[in-house]
Amino acid sequence: MKVVIIDYGAGNIQSIRFALERLGATAVLSHDADEIRQASHVIFPGVGEASSAMKKLQDTALDTVIPTLKQPVLGICLGMQLMCHASEEGNTKGLGIFDTEVVRFTTDLNVPHMGWNTVNGTGKLFLDITQNSHFYLVHSYYAKCCNDTNATCTYDLPFSAALARDNFYGTQFHPEKSGAMGAQLLQNFLNL
Repeated sequence: MKVVIIDYGAGNIQSIRFALERLGATAVLSHDADEIRQASHVIFPGVGEASSAMKKLQDTALDTVIPTLKQPVLGICLGMQLMCHASEEGNTKGLGIFDTEVVRFTTDLNVPHMGWNTVNGTGKLFLDITQNSHFYLVHSYYAKCCNDTNATCTYDLPFSAALARDNFYGTQFHPEKSGAMGAQLLQNFLNL
């Protein structure tokens, strides 16, 4: 197994690496297209602002590489959002993998949505994870629920906590910071 974490300068890389190491997996950090294509599993992290993150992907041509990957790919937080069609944040055109748009929370609740919240999921990433398990989130924008939604969370309204299409998966929450349930989700991803 060769896990590659995409390095494009917008990631929560160290916490992901440590979480994978706790599971017995070693990850390589890379922005090299060939190395990413040869990986058994790819993690697309993200922390930051959508338009500047997409520019970094475009500067290294990773915006054309990621949608063509055939192995399991996991987008985390902003990584998942960039895999959608578009984001209101910076009026950003996304990679178009997931069939939804990312919009800003408009609520009287505090934004960003930050902390632990319950998630209800189905599918391969959520094997052995009970409904209403708690995961850690930090975000001001969310992916609208759509046909690719395989987990939901509610913060004033329901939104996509996880998305899945073919070999592509995404979580709005941070599994690497979500304790035992996050570790189980990462293990499920490695088992794909």
